[in-house]
Amino acid sequence: MIFRQLFDRESSTYTYLLGDEATGEAVLIDPVLELVDRDVRLLAELGLSLKYTLDTHVHADHVTASGTLRERLGSRAVLSARGGAACASVPVAHGDVLEFGDVALEVRETPGHTDTCVSYYLPEQDMVFTGDTLLVRGCGRTDFQAGDAETLYDSVHEQLFTLPDHTAVYPGHDYRGRTVTTVGEEKTHNPRLGGGRSRAEFVEIMASLDLSLPKKIDVAVPANQKCGVPDDGEAWAPVVRTSAGIPEITVGWLAGRLGDDLHVVDVREPEEYVGELGHIQGSELVPLAHVERAASAWDPAQPVVVICKSGGRSGLAARRLEDLGFTRVASAAGGMQTWNDASLPIAP
Repeated sequence: MIFRQLFDRESSTYTYLLGDEATGEAVLIDPVLELVDRDVRLLAELGLSLKYTLDTHVHADHVTASGTLRERLGSRAVLSARGGAACASVPVAHGDVLEFGDVALEVRETPGHTDTCVSYYLPEQDMVFTGDTLLVRGCGRTDFQAGDAETLYDSVHEQLFTLPDHTAVYPGHDYRGRTVTTVGEEKTHNPRLGGGRSRAEFVEIMASLDLSLPKKIDVAVPANQKCGVPDDGEAWAPVVRTSAGIPEITVGWLAGRLGDDLHVVDVREPEEYVGELGHIQGSELVPLAHVERAASAWDPAQPVVVICKSGGRSGLAARRLEDLGFTRVASAAGGMQTWNDASLPIAP
């Protein structure tokens, strides 16, 4: 079996590519919208045909690429039948089996982080993909999207900790650079769920976390309830507004439209423009401090896409341009970091 573990720097999300070598059929688990071009390119390079996209739940920290991949490649979007996304092509329940080539994935319902959480188990390969239900030395929070600590405790102990100790656990995220763990490790060392902790102890731990909401929750949840296909609220581009009101488009969309009537403005400093991340061919360098002055010479009716290193400065610039009367403007989500992560071309 072909296996790749991929990473989104912005949300620390792992995307997993699984492929059957004999038939060329493949699945992607938890694909990220901003990196859809990276994943499409990898599938082509490996000679794979995408059969399914599998979301482990309705995410609150990133937007899924399942709908976009369905439109581009004809894949089928898989999500829990418990609800949350009527757009799913294949709503699944506990005990369902998804086959691609000669590989069979078992669906295990593991709610608690959200009510739509499922894990995908490969018994022959001793691998389980747990989303946010079980992380390396941790677990997903339980304070929104119908989350429940007691339910999560039961899901982990009944559906995951009952797997063989040597089963490799591949989480939905990690924020410390860890890529994989095992069922046995987590049963012993997980500070929330392992070491023989009781349900009552776990509930107390989760109640004391006092976490702030994910920064993308107001955008991600509604988008993921539509399989990540953004509303076409702007006629010129699939613009999505963040909870802070910043208009954003994906770097993949931008890459596919270079050469069109787009004005791409890079608001980094000159040394960054020629630095290790490079810059987009044909983009105009205008450091953030000079945007308003430079904009006086631009056509406010022309579409403008603003980019920086990671999306912070370009978001500020986009809002300033809207204040100046530019009606077709957006920030490139994730900036040049995401552009590079997606292996998109930079100027020579």
